Amino acid sequence: MRSLDHVALTVPDLHQAIAFFVEHVGGEFVFLDGPFADDEGDGMTRRLNVHPEATCTLAMVRLGRINLELFEYSAPERSTAQPRNSDIGGHHLALYVDDVDAARAYLSYVPGVTLMDGPNGVAENSPVAGQRWFYFTTPWGLQMEITSCSDGTFYRGRPGERMAPPAERRG
Repeated sequence: MRSLDHVALTVPDLHQAIAFFVEHVGGEFVFLDGPFADDEGDGMTRRLNVHPEATCTLAMVRLGRINLELFEYSAPERSTAQPRNSDIGGHHLALYVDDVDAARAYLSYVPGVTLMDGPNGVAENSPVAGQRWFYFTTPWGLQMEITSCSDGTFYRGRPGERMAPPAERRG
């Protein structure tokens, strides 16, 4: 393994999700592809583990060092419920920022965003001591986290220092 290539999420409205990640998170739109379907059998099931009649369109958005692949599916019997973090398959997407308080203030004005409590800290003996974080949900319910190391050292001298660091600041 050389690197993480991308993280993929299914969203209810592809264009809304692209706009959110580009306009409010600073992502870079890369491409749109599809729609994809298999009119001849069970290829969608064999390739993607979805209903054979499913169709999808995808987009790629670059978020710093991570490629985020967004899917919008149409499929019989698909669930539209967002899993909670405690559910099997639960998830969240965490973004590293320089200023947690400024990120929270900004997100408080983004229509449809719901902020959870925070910013929160971690225990001094934590592998990521100095971290501050909070969760929020996007307008369509995706759970996300904003995080930062409050002194800007990225957990120097802690086990968390071995994690992949955030991208360098742009211009």
